[in-house]
Amino acid sequence: MAGRAHAVAISLTRKRRRKLEQIVRAGSSPQRLVLRAKIVLAAADEMANAEIARQLGCSVAVVRNWRRRFAVRGIPGLFDKPRTGRPEVHGPSARLAVLALATSVPPAGESQWSQVMISSHLQERGLALSAATVGRVLAEAKVRPHKVRGWLNRADDPSFWIRAGAVCRLYLAPPPGTVLISVDEKTGIQAKSRKHPENGTRPGRDARREFEYVRHGTISILAAMNVTTGEVIAERIEKNDSAAFISFLAMLHQMIPPHLRIHLIMDNGSSHTSAATRPGSPPIRGSP
Repeated sequence: MAGRAHAVAISLTRKRRRKLEQIVRAGSSPQRLVLRAKIVLAAADEMANAEIARQLGCSVAVVRNWRRRFAVRGIPGLFDKPRTGRPEVHGPSARLAVLALATSVPPAGESQWSQVMISSHLQERGLALSAATVGRVLAEAKVRPHKVRGWLNRADDPSFWIRAGAVCRLYLAPPPGTVLISVDEKTGIQAKSRKHPENGTRPGRDARREFEYVRHGTISILAAMNVTTGEVIAERIEKNDSAAFISFLAMLHQMIPPHLRIHLIMDNGSSHTSAATRPGSPPIRGSP
């Protein structure tokens, strides 16, 4: 009677063991690959095939197979061989067309290309590609038109941190006898109204509201918020310039009790930093 075949001996270098342990720990590793790595690690610890199979919940034949493949081919032997799969429906030219469009400037009024938009534009050119196919081509090329990362960085200015610290202290603990006002503009706001009146709620029936609306163009406003109370004052403006900003400050001045010291928090917009608003210009207090 033939004797039982001996298990293939497995010996691991520190580098190979570290790589196998990384495969086991990585959340992105396929489960089948994790099982194979665990088989090899257990075999390297001189565990018998039957014991490995029992601990990992697989058959002895599976343990024997991957143990042997690792002994012959190393870690690459644990990965599945590439499958030929279905032949490509769209060739390199179609893929290049997708990538060329995705990396071009989007149409007017659009901030970025979407898969549906790319598919639609290509179909207008006689190239029938579904949005799903466009998505696969972009994923394979690692082109992500929906991802935008800023690349212009302002140089570090030590004085910025001094000013930021002063602003933060004001927000956290406004001094007595002061009012802290945050000011900014909001331009190009869409002015919309409901196309149909809402039907109010009744016993046994919820309120009904149509989704359609009517556009009334856009408006721009200047707004100021009392940081302590949360009160907001807003005014519609026709032009976002220094004159409108100074006029808005004059209105705030008339509304705030004269005994309060005013702190204005604002960005470096051109209307805020113009010559008319800098120290030395005619004061705002007393303006009509």
